[in-house]
Amino acid sequence: MKHYVVSVILLLLITSCARQVSRVNPDQAYDLSGRWNDTDSRAVADAMITDLLASDRFKEYAKEKGRKPAIIVGLISNKTSEHIDAANYIKKLELAIFNSNVADVVESDAFRDKLREERAQQQDFANPATMAKWGEETGANLMLFGEMTSETDTYNKKRVVNYITTLFLTDTETNKRVWYGQKEIKKLIKN
Repeated sequence: MKHYVVSVILLLLITSCARQVSRVNPDQAYDLSGRWNDTDSRAVADAMITDLLASDRFKEYAKEKGRKPAIIVGLISNKTSEHIDAANYIKKLELAIFNSNVADVVESDAFRDKLREERAQQQDFANPATMAKWGEETGANLMLFGEMTSETDTYNKKRVVNYITTLFLTDTETNKRVWYGQKEIKKLIKN
């Protein structure tokens, strides 16, 4: 009987300390640590691209071209003290541009290289009627660059972190900036 009681107590202790996991809505904001998170990434990407596509200079540029411009997302530098997955953030920017239907998105260099490898293999192995042709790539008219920085202020058990994302869109032919935008997210963390 003594072993049974000990076993039940151990079982209760083990199950009460077990981790519980629940599925949640990905659009719901959860901020557990106060650090940059998926909600911040999505909000900034959507706000920045909305600002970009609504800007008069971008509209003038597109009107001068007479067609939808092709945009490539270049380097977005993380200059914060936190690890922020820049590739994930870049994909959010590309998705916002793509879904806008105001501009075309051109593949980045890593993906272009893979596509070129496939095109090269098709020259030898694909039916000539279906193989991809060389020299038909769409060139990017504009390249999006930027950086993410943060400023932190602490006092006693409080911390304020201000995340600043600065993006700029540059004409690949003239090197002129077509758009310049900045978005900030400020967080107050109390311990």
